[in-house]
Amino acid sequence: MCGIVGIVGDEGMVDSLTIRQMCAAIVHRGPDDEGLLVKDGVGLGMRRLSVVDLVGGHQPVFNEDGTVAIVFNGEIFNFQELRQQLLDRGHRLSTHSDTEVIVHLYEDLGEDCVHKLRGMFAFAIYDEKKRRLLLARDRLGKKPLHYAVWNSQLFFASEIKSILAVAPDMAVSDSGALLQYMYFGYIPDPATAFRSIKKLPPGHLLTYERGETNVRQYWDLPRYATNFPGSEEECLEHLESLLDESVRRRMIADVPLGALLSGGTDSSTVVALMARASSRPVKTFSIGFRDADFNEAPYARLVAKTFGTEHHELIVEPDILDAVEQLTRSMDEPFGDSSMLPTFYVCRLARKHVTVALSGDGGDELFAGYERYRIHLQDRSFDWLPASLRSIYREQIHNWIPSRVPGRSWAYSVSLPWQERYTEGVSFHPFQRQMSLLTQDFVNSGEPLELFHNYLKNAPASDPLSRVLYLDSKTYLPGDILTKVDRMSMLTSLEARVPLLDHVFLEFVTGLGPGWKMRNGRQKYILLKLAERLGVPKKVLHRRKQGFALPLRHWMRRELKELILDVMLEPRTMQRGFFNPAGVKRLLEEHFRERRDHSPRIWRLLILELWHRNFLERFVPNSASQGQDETRLSRCVG
Repeated sequence: MCGIVGIVGDEGMVDSLTIRQMCAAIVHRGPDDEGLLVKDGVGLGMRRLSVVDLVGGHQPVFNEDGTVAIVFNGEIFNFQELRQQLLDRGHRLSTHSDTEVIVHLYEDLGEDCVHKLRGMFAFAIYDEKKRRLLLARDRLGKKPLHYAVWNSQLFFASEIKSILAVAPDMAVSDSGALLQYMYFGYIPDPATAFRSIKKLPPGHLLTYERGETNVRQYWDLPRYATNFPGSEEECLEHLESLLDESVRRRMIADVPLGALLSGGTDSSTVVALMARASSRPVKTFSIGFRDADFNEAPYARLVAKTFGTEHHELIVEPDILDAVEQLTRSMDEPFGDSSMLPTFYVCRLARKHVTVALSGDGGDELFAGYERYRIHLQDRSFDWLPASLRSIYREQIHNWIPSRVPGRSWAYSVSLPWQERYTEGVSFHPFQRQMSLLTQDFVNSGEPLELFHNYLKNAPASDPLSRVLYLDSKTYLPGDILTKVDRMSMLTSLEARVPLLDHVFLEFVTGLGPGWKMRNGRQKYILLKLAERLGVPKKVLHRRKQGFALPLRHWMRRELKELILDVMLEPRTMQRGFFNPAGVKRLLEEHFRERRDHSPRIWRLLILELWHRNFLERFVPNSASQGQDETRLSRCVG
């Protein structure tokens, strides 16, 4: 596991000091080693977290004659088989690392080498003979990769801060991308918060040759609902076999290994399979909160006892102000998923004992675990209403209904076509319509829902559930879930592995029809059956889903209150042109007078502003930051 960086340009335009500066920005991703190649206008760099082949895995790694070089971030879980195949074909390998396998596969197959790889990866290969750079990102987007073409050079890096460290002129924010953040809490691929910098999307390759950049897709989710097991038993046997293989592959490491255990179905299933595969107790890690409504630690404890793990638990009493400041300083982009906080704490706990940890992420997107899927299918019961009647309601009736009337927003939602109803439900748009929290200029800077509508329209599926699962697998999964896991784990120098997102397992699950995932309103139907089969306690499986929840509402009204009041209506904040002061004032009034719980919306606004102050302004000093608000918001919230 590493962080990678690089620049490709004309001869003489790249020097080792610049590449070292880029590497220095991401030492947390690889505290164990640094490697550079600077030659003829090409600079490659890496920071290494040593996991496999601790002695021989130094990068860059080369082919036999030194004309092909690679820097690599990730793990290839089938590298041992691939290594033997390469040796059988006459290749000479000088290390036992997974990185070297990719170089020789590239010699044989060129860009198509990615099809042989089973794992998580982002890598850069420079082919000296062809003067060609190849960038690749894994199928689901577990590992990040950013790039920019600037002044006749191509820059790439695992994290944006590496690019800005040597090219601060690129620190020009993109309002359309920031609007996407406000709508979804993250910025979907391929956009970033910066106009000149892009994310390489999951399942894509980029080639840069003779100043020309070409990006193409090499993998996508297969068509949904094409797999028809003969019986439930047959389906369970296949699922168990594939997931067991995925877990076993991800337990290969030359360093201590454990599991992040939340006490939910997904992580408990992974731990059950790890315990079966291990000859010694599995190390498991969980956190909890004093507030019982948000504390899943007892369920994690029950799973740990059931499978005899060496369990480590931490009841978190965070310095929430310090945590928010620390995380917003490290964010390349604003990121609004507040569960990054417990993810950060559990990764930090795990890193005290292990270097690698398996997690249960991905199960909700594969097996329809989110509550919104059930709600979405229920809301389709109103689709019998004529489209013309629903349109009349939206255009002629809705605006006359007072905003405080119960059910007003729900009525608008069910009047929409089902595709728009779902995308609205996962976006900020309903709150913007209710409260005008964002300025009209900001709202006009992009069409954030268009990307989502296109994914639904082009989904390789015919039934509504499969289509929204495809949408979330292309947007929410890489943009939020996997981004959170990567950033929080790497911030603590921990490698996180995700068995449920092994692409072989995933392709089988994708092929299952919707009835295997949701049956009679029961979500994750077949995964729950598998978990029961593996011995996960029923008390863990059959309870209300919490996710990685935290007491944000309470923090907002206690520890974070002063920060919110100090920040949100300052001239420094409002002069950016994103927020409508009247709408924000109403939002805060309703929240602090406890009329409604607006903590998720307030969090999203707060993180955007703190990202500007703690990250962006390190590169672009903001003259507006000198202003101070003489009138405290406390006057309007009592």
